[in-house]
Amino acid sequence: MTDVASPSDVSYPADGFALFPDRSVVALRVNGELKDLATTVQEADAVEPVRIDSPDGLSILRHSTAHVLAQAVQRINPQANLGIGPPITDGFYYDFGVAEPFTPEDVKAIKKEMERIVREGQRFVRRVVTDEEARAELADEPFKLELIDLKGGTAAEGADVEVGAGELTIYDNVNRDGETVWKDLCRGPHVPGTRMIGNGWDLTRIAGAYWRGSEKNPQLQRIYGTAWPTKDELRAYQHRLEEAGKRDHRKLGKELDLFSFPDEIGSGLSVWHPKGGVVRGEMEQHARRRHIEGGYTYVYTPHISKQDLFLQSNHLVTYKEGMFPPIRLDEERDAAGEVTKQGVDYYLKPMNCPMHILIYKERARSYRDLPMRLAENGTVYRNELSGALHGLTRVRGFTQDDSHLFVTPDQLEAETTRVLEFVLSMLRDFGLDDFELELSMRDDEKSKWIGSDEFWEYSTNALRHVAHASGLKVTEVPGEAAFYGPKIDLKTRDALGRVWQLSTVQVDVNLPERFELEYTGPDGEKHRPIMIHRALFGSVERFFAILLEHYAGAFPVWLSPVQAVGIPVADEFADYLGDIVDRLRTEGVRAELDHSDDRMQKKIRTHTTQKVPLLLIAGEQDRAAGTVSFRFRDGSQENGVPVDDAVRRIREAIATHALVNTAEDLA
Repeated sequence: MTDVASPSDVSYPADGFALFPDRSVVALRVNGELKDLATTVQEADAVEPVRIDSPDGLSILRHSTAHVLAQAVQRINPQANLGIGPPITDGFYYDFGVAEPFTPEDVKAIKKEMERIVREGQRFVRRVVTDEEARAELADEPFKLELIDLKGGTAAEGADVEVGAGELTIYDNVNRDGETVWKDLCRGPHVPGTRMIGNGWDLTRIAGAYWRGSEKNPQLQRIYGTAWPTKDELRAYQHRLEEAGKRDHRKLGKELDLFSFPDEIGSGLSVWHPKGGVVRGEMEQHARRRHIEGGYTYVYTPHISKQDLFLQSNHLVTYKEGMFPPIRLDEERDAAGEVTKQGVDYYLKPMNCPMHILIYKERARSYRDLPMRLAENGTVYRNELSGALHGLTRVRGFTQDDSHLFVTPDQLEAETTRVLEFVLSMLRDFGLDDFELELSMRDDEKSKWIGSDEFWEYSTNALRHVAHASGLKVTEVPGEAAFYGPKIDLKTRDALGRVWQLSTVQVDVNLPERFELEYTGPDGEKHRPIMIHRALFGSVERFFAILLEHYAGAFPVWLSPVQAVGIPVADEFADYLGDIVDRLRTEGVRAELDHSDDRMQKKIRTHTTQKVPLLLIAGEQDRAAGTVSFRFRDGSQENGVPVDDAVRRIREAIATHALVNTAEDLA
């Protein structure tokens, strides 16, 4: 712990204002639990300040700003019904039930009203209520009433900011006269008052959203916003958004002719164009080579399976809403049309793991066979809501670079170390090098977890040792493990500083138990293996999108769809440059000659816009000297390079995965 409060000049009990008069402190962590700054604490309590620029502090700031947004909407439109308003990455949103969708003019008015509320200096005051009291006070809020009824159950994504398994609380917005001017069902905590929200916030967009994330429910209107401790931080974030807009993979995918989503095929289903197929092929082939070198064996499994498999794996119980509807097959009828054999429901697979398990189970296994490492680029299908689809990062059909490892308990730590080192090495091959780890563990609510205490202890310790031995920043998150085992998630930061979750290493004793997997140990007895789920890219589509935005379309030479284009100064030099391009092709370089009738400068602009890393230009002087000129993405140029040297340097840039944007990059 840092900054744990134990000041000798404070009388207990005390509140956070007395303990931490610093205005950057917006809340407390008391005995590990987030509390309002006004919370009364005892001398024996472990108390830490939560500063506004910390991850928890930012979430509290953003959730408080969401309350101000909701209050502003109801001041303007008292008939608006309140949904939920959680903090999200870099911002917040609030959902409203309104008769008409919000317009840009509405948003302007809402922002002005929010500014007034911030200036009023209202206090956020927490109040514990019974279920009956909450229903009475929120009788005109049907969505809040529904959340109260669902308390302790599965409410909706983001609804945990309002209800949970514990007591219900309402936050009153209290003005300077002590009058409650607005209220909302909320678990908190919040910043002390609206003035602390300051001017580092903005509303960003409006959208539709189904209540509780289901298309069966009413569609609400959602307003998104962002909030930061200062105006300067807001402006920096807005600048990052502008840069992100320029790098949006959907925009670049169209401009660079990489992929598309034809309406004729359906939402969330992509097709890959020749150039995009080249990049994807390089990604997959490189990963395949590395996996084989790392002791993995590639397998292939169907896209569809009978329902019994997914019943045994429990996916049809825990994940049915994420699966496509069944396809009825194998029914037989006689000449009279009577059913003589009942049909069977088949499902498109949402996961590859049950089929990999069947490969393991096909014959008896010995401890000498373990670890067993199976890998597959397996296409899976998820029935995502249309509103959740987003380019290649959220689709309905995608390819997982899936691996499943079967290990003995005493192999777990060594194999997890090997997996993590492999994952980091592979991601560095693609130019990513800023990583941190998140270790998800179980908490003390034992009813949520399966498996023995001994399993959880040794598996969590194994992953903890592996994570900390990596030398990377590690965040331990109690309560976020899967119900069947702990996991390590790897996060990476891209060129814009955005954090992406990529690879996962998940320990699983559940599926080996459900499928009764066994191996014969050195003692001659049957034992249950541990299964490790490991995705490196997560999905090929999403990883491609991340790389596309990371590089703004200007891939390293080895990944570029076209690595070099020959541009003759005039038609008479096309044959000379064509011979160089042909030689490059025989050397395995993706090289082309521009035969178009465009003038040389237009050709240069065209291929620079297409992010081609190397333009080869030749005129009379080059032909006479047996040389070529390099032109780079940044507009710099290197003249008079001997052809043999040019070919060698291009091949070296490909072999070393170099990012070549300037003349210095190819020196």
